[in-house]
Amino acid sequence: MRTFAIAASVAALALGLAGPANADPIIIKFSHVVATDTPKGKASEKFKELAEKYTGGKVKIEVYPNSSLYKDKEELEALQLGSVQMLAPSNSKFGPLGIREFEVFDLPYILPDLKTLRKVTEGPLGLRLLKLLDSKGITGLAYWDNGFKQMSANKKLVTPADYQGVKFRIQSSRVLQAQFKALGSLPQVMAFGEVYQALQTGVVDGQENTWSNIYTQKMHEVQKYITETNHGYIGYVVIVNKKFWDELPADIRDQLSKAMKEATDFNNAQSQKENDDAFAEIKKSGKSEIIKLTPEQDEAMRKAMEPVYKDAASRVGQPLIDEFLKESKSTTN
Repeated sequence: MRTFAIAASVAALALGLAGPANADPIIIKFSHVVATDTPKGKASEKFKELAEKYTGGKVKIEVYPNSSLYKDKEELEALQLGSVQMLAPSNSKFGPLGIREFEVFDLPYILPDLKTLRKVTEGPLGLRLLKLLDSKGITGLAYWDNGFKQMSANKKLVTPADYQGVKFRIQSSRVLQAQFKALGSLPQVMAFGEVYQALQTGVVDGQENTWSNIYTQKMHEVQKYITETNHGYIGYVVIVNKKFWDELPADIRDQLSKAMKEATDFNNAQSQKENDDAFAEIKKSGKSEIIKLTPEQDEAMRKAMEPVYKDAASRVGQPLIDEFLKESKSTTN
């Protein structure tokens, strides 16, 4: 009897050990709204590759690009409900959730170059901003670059006066609304996936975006002019459902964090190259005339947008704006 009991115990132990190995993988649905061949699209695929490799197949990443699963307005709610586990929304998307501090990234000319940006996102200031998401059931994992924005329209945009009465598509952001109102434009919030058709049909006259987004969404084919302004920055925050993330086994979480760090480095290295390549392709196509501002024209645009800072300070707080400006100043000195 004792021999039988020992044998039974060994068999049960063997089954127990075999159980996890044969268990279904943990599924992480990663939804985003841009094309696969953008920096974010490629980085999400890189994260999938690395996460599945480092977890030995215990985690399976399902990537849903180009708004195929959720559109702009739907995705954050879906994440909070647990319908999707991971997103990479732009910084401006958190304002409607009540986390207005991320709107500071939308301020025109506040991040003059990538060196300043990196000081913010990789330093204590960037980490502090990510922690603000905890209260909304969201864990912030990383910042991913897209690049600096350009202005496009079916008329030449050279001086602030040229923006008067132009209907511009914007992301949902109070800062961006204030930016275009300061220029006398008519801002209209619209999902990213709807922009091409809106430009094509004249629902809006213009938009602001990075070179890579303009090219991959073929916006240059329905816009006569693109002004190289580099006036604003588009970046993403990779986020995960907090409850889901906290309940993962510690070793799995560590492996996913390692994969995310490498995917972040990959994304940020790719971003500038993708934008440079997209700029070259748009120029080669000849479908949009690219306008470069003189230093005097650039200064006039900066001056016209100064009121946006005062408007934003009432929501994000002047101290936070000052912190960003301090980082910018310390980088250029």
